[in-house]
Amino acid sequence: MRFGIFIPQGWRLDLVGIDPADQWGVMRDLAQRADANPAWESLWVYDHFHTVPVPTEEATHEAWTLMSAFAATTSRVRLGQMCTAISYRNPAYLAKVAATVDLISGGRVEMGIGGGWYEHEWRAYGYGFPSAGERLGRLDEGVQIFRQAWTTGSATLDGRYYQVDGAIVRPLPLQQNGIPLWIAGGGEKKTLRIAAKYAQYTNFSGNPDEFTHKSEVLRAHCADVGTDFDAIVRSSNFNVVIGATEAEVEERIAALKARLTPVIGPDATKSYFEQLYGSGATTGTPEQITEHLLRVRDLGLGYAIFNFPESAYDTSGIELFEREVLPALS
Repeated sequence: MRFGIFIPQGWRLDLVGIDPADQWGVMRDLAQRADANPAWESLWVYDHFHTVPVPTEEATHEAWTLMSAFAATTSRVRLGQMCTAISYRNPAYLAKVAATVDLISGGRVEMGIGGGWYEHEWRAYGYGFPSAGERLGRLDEGVQIFRQAWTTGSATLDGRYYQVDGAIVRPLPLQQNGIPLWIAGGGEKKTLRIAAKYAQYTNFSGNPDEFTHKSEVLRAHCADVGTDFDAIVRSSNFNVVIGATEAEVEERIAALKARLTPVIGPDATKSYFEQLYGSGATTGTPEQITEHLLRVRDLGLGYAIFNFPESAYDTSGIELFEREVLPALS
């Protein structure tokens, strides 16, 4: 199993209380920390504009700007977004942006891409909110543009949603055959079919039963479109609150709630924590978390990406995870 780590950028209200002038320094230092530890293959940010679980005036830093900044301030770790929303940027333009970041980074970019879902920010930014079918149609066409652009240096497509005519994307990315594609989402009729056609990686639920089911749906799509299911690495994201004891876990959760409650109120805080941490799968002691992750690994999980909600303030949870969980999974 391979491992990635999310860098707090504000979307999950994980920079609350830190002066905006200091936030880049916090993000940069955490990125460089990951860069220095070879256990972490990659670092990740989210592609969102408004905070969750509700929009607030707290900072949410833009994903591709951060990609470029991390490219210039790290030297080893790979750089991903989980996941870029295809409709937020023209795909030919985005292909150019990603190719440039790949050059800056020395060939370390991953392209996490999906249809997008956060209706509030779509409408606020003037993108409307098309049907799921249209959003996924744009995803399919956008990925076709990426593949052309990164392998031939130009893209032409007269699609239903995108029309490009000889869009030049030079220089090419440094990575041979272009930037790896992570098709994110578990939609069974369209998203996983797009993944079967184009992806080197997928990203969907790490719940064991759901992971198994989505994997079989992906396998069927691969058979239908004639691609190799075993060549696609399946990944999942996990939100981690870890403590040496169960009492320490509860203390950490209480501290996280105390930080968010003044910003979004007690009810939203309560429901948000139930959503992210209520299952307990990656909330607990090292032994409890390892047991869950080993189960999903044995079902075929090849890549796990971890979010530590307190990392901007306290890295002791990451340190415990690095000492006691990662070695058991490697």
